[in-house]
Amino acid sequence: MKPNNRWYCIILLTLSGYVAQAQVKKEEVVQAVNQTARYISEVLLDEEGKSRCDYNLTEGKWYEYEVPWHTGQAVYALLAAYKLTGNNSYLEAAKRGGNYWASLEIKDHPVLKGMVSAIHGDVLGEDFIVFATVSDGTPGIYELSRVTGDPRYARVATSAAYWMMKHMYYPEKGVCYDNVDSKTGEVLKEYSPFWKQKDKKDQKLFDVSRPNTEGWLFKDAFEFSGDKKFREAYINLCNSLLELQGPEGVWMSFMPNFVEEQSFHPRFSLWYAESLIHAFRLTGDRKYLEGAKRTAEVFARAQQKDGTIYYNNYLNGREPDKGSATGSAVSLAGIVWIALSEQGYHQFDANIEKSVAWLLQNRYAEDHPDPNLRGAVLETRTRSRKGKIWLTNRDIGSSFAVRFLADYMHYKFK
Repeated sequence: MKPNNRWYCIILLTLSGYVAQAQVKKEEVVQAVNQTARYISEVLLDEEGKSRCDYNLTEGKWYEYEVPWHTGQAVYALLAAYKLTGNNSYLEAAKRGGNYWASLEIKDHPVLKGMVSAIHGDVLGEDFIVFATVSDGTPGIYELSRVTGDPRYARVATSAAYWMMKHMYYPEKGVCYDNVDSKTGEVLKEYSPFWKQKDKKDQKLFDVSRPNTEGWLFKDAFEFSGDKKFREAYINLCNSLLELQGPEGVWMSFMPNFVEEQSFHPRFSLWYAESLIHAFRLTGDRKYLEGAKRTAEVFARAQQKDGTIYYNNYLNGREPDKGSATGSAVSLAGIVWIALSEQGYHQFDANIEKSVAWLLQNRYAEDHPDPNLRGAVLETRTRSRKGKIWLTNRDIGSSFAVRFLADYMHYKFK
């Protein structure tokens, strides 16, 4: 007797490791976008327009953490929500965030003039400007200029890109230095404060620099300014990414991946993969897609059956640390998987569905007792700090979720 085709397909899908999910409805996704975008615009961004960043769940207080990139990602999310829904309040909130970001332009420092004051904060305090703190925020800033037609935002980001290309870019090695002294403007080429906790005294080039293509800043700067030096630098850095990508598909030579523990960060390598996808869009060369695919495969394996991706994951078979559920990784992996699926890499389609199902299930209720959490996406981070357990829900879970859900709408409901 011939098997029922419908049930036969379900059995095959289940055996291949895919747990069939109920069909996601368009209305559910739009509702999630609206609820989360409202949270970003009304709670996450303060009156000044900057992201509040990390919400300490035990104290009921907000703590800043790399404010420029967190704010830029919030702006990026709000613009995605605005383009999807047409809700003008999201655009107005995005402009508020963009105005704050543009206000960071340094105008009177003898060395740093033209740069932005992208202070890292947290463990590094106020003493250092970090390359990625700038670049991870710039996609939303350039998008704001594209959506509004106001070049002011992109001009500030491009001014910073010129400064960084002149002072931090090391073309012969395909990297950019990570840190700048915020007081003197000196680029740190032999010592990175990121290694202070591990007391690493003998630091090499890859300890103080990275390819630093997160945010594809030089690509956006090229498209805004027309300066081909930015294009050349961006392609050089992306080619460096391909050369330095480990056989496992991530970049273990650079923190916050740690080769000794064989642990990889939940977003760092995905940012690189997304930048490689942008390199493909710029050049048409599929070698960049192949690099992104290798990274995407690592995160497909890291994703749990229910769609969760945890903060600390390992290449050596060790189970992930389950104290921190990272909604931003669920979403950023989904963004990368969608982009690859649209180019024919359909092996990630089941992972995309797991991500959307996870996000629809793992958001704080609109009537949650704590107004600081109403409508937020789950993004818990547990660590020890100041002599106690530091349990936070982070803003970036919500920002990346809106981007992913907007992409999913275009991917699934064309």
